[in-house]
Parts: sequence; structure tokens; C-alpha cells
Amino acid sequence: MIIHWNFDPVLIAVGPLVIRWYGLLFVGAFLAGQALLTRMFKAEGIPQENAERLLLYALLGTIVGARLAHCLFYDPQYYLSHPLAILRLWEGGLASHGGAAGMLLSLWLGTRVLRPRMPFLWLVDRVSVPAALGAVFVRVANFLNSEIVGIPTSGGWGVVFEAVDKLPRHPVQLYEAVAYLVVFLILAVLYRRLGQRTPHGLLFGVFLMLVFSARFALEFYKVHQAAYPSGQLLSVGQYLSLPFVVLGAVMVLWSTGYLKGRSVGREKAARL
Repeated sequence: MIIHWNFDPVLIAVGPLVIRWYGLLFVGAFLAGQALLTRMFKAEGIPQENAERLLLYALLGTIVGARLAHCLFYDPQYYLSHPLAILRLWEGGLASHGGAAGMLLSLWLGTRVLRPRMPFLWLVDRVSVPAALGAVFVRVANFLNSEIVGIPTSGGWGVVFEAVDKLPRHPVQLYEAVAYLVVFLILAVLYRRLGQRTPHGLLFGVFLMLVFSARFALEFYKVHQAAYPSGQLLSVGQYLSLPFVVLGAVMVLWSTGYLKGRSVGREKAARL
């Protein structure tokens, strides 16, 4: 089945005021993440106001990191020539790899200033759960915006993004949204079963490994967002995903004790 997609990305336009579906879903991701993280903190006896502050840090770090990474890795010549365009977030252009790095940096800074102090890995384990859910919102927003489209498909089904061209394409944004939803459910089940006994770094490692493995695999179905030399086997997104997959695998092995012969993460979790 071929679906023709010509969705208006603008939700409301009143004079100079323009509210886009992308922005609405971004806010929805933040609110859903806030509710989930607050619930997790409450269950573990952590002040709820800390959840709000940390999520705000994570949001700001994610936006700044994602925008800078997009400008640096996907179209550096344009943004170096037009530096003010970096601030035009409403035009789109966020890179999840930079978002992950920005989120980690902002959360590390958050652990330095909040009281009581929180172990960094303990914190990113908890934040990984709503982060996976937030990624679902973002990819649905990309679909509504007819951006980050898939390659043409010759099968009997696909989506024609009329804002792009008249070719049936893989709705790769929705593929990613489903993949990230599965990651969220896996993390939620792990957290529900382990709770405060979760080895430090386990959820974070699973998040990195699964999210960026999915990103790596689905890049084969995407139109490349950045030009690269002919003959290059992988896209920019795939090259950027590999370090996160490796880091995630290392974190899982370390947290479960396979790298040191004992579960350091479990011992720390038990002492928290």
C-alpha cells in the first residue's frame, strides 16, 4: 500500500506566532520524561525537585549538543559561512549523537551542583529510560515534518513524501520510532525488576548499545544527510554510532562484572 503524505508541519499560525508539531512533540517528550523520572525518583526517595532540574539540564544539553553536532558533521561549510543559522532551530537539524554527548555532559555537571550528590552512572541509568521514550517522540516529529526520509522502495508499499518528491520511500522515521519504543520497554522492564539493585551503568549501557545499533542498521534505509566521498561504505551517522555501540557494550560488561570478575556495579548499587 502506498500512502501519500502531505502533512502540514504548522499546528497554529497567528501573525508572527507559529507553533509547529515538531515543537509540540518536543515539549511532549520533555513532559513525559519529567513525569517518568519524577516517579522513579519518588520510588527511590530522591527529592522530586531534583528530577525537574536534572531533566532541564538534560534537555538543554541535548538541544545544544544535537544542534552543534548537526552543524559540524552534516553541513559544516554552510554553517561556517552562516553562523547565525546555527540558532535557527525551527528549521530543523539535530543530530542524536551530539544530543547524547550533550546530555551526558550536562548531567555530569548536574551531579556536581545538586545536593545530595548523586553518582553519575546511577543518574544516567535512570535518565536513559525517559530518554529512550523521548527519542520516539522526536522520530514521530521527523515523520510529521517529512524530514530524514528513507530511500525509495520498489515494493508494493511505502510513503510518498509529497514535500520531497513523488517517489514511494521507506518511512524510516517510523522504523526508528518503533525501535526506540522497544528499547524503552526493555529498559522499563529491567528497571522495574531490578530497581535500586540495578548495577551502575547497566541501563545506560543497554540504552547506548541498542539505540545506536538500531540507528546504525536503519541508516542503510535513509537518504544520507551529509555528502561523503564515493566508495565510502558507511554514512556519517553510522560512523558516529559505532563508538556509542562499543561504549554501551563495555558498560554492560563492566556493570555485570564480566570485565573485572565481580559486579562492581552491583556492589555500588547495594551501598546507595
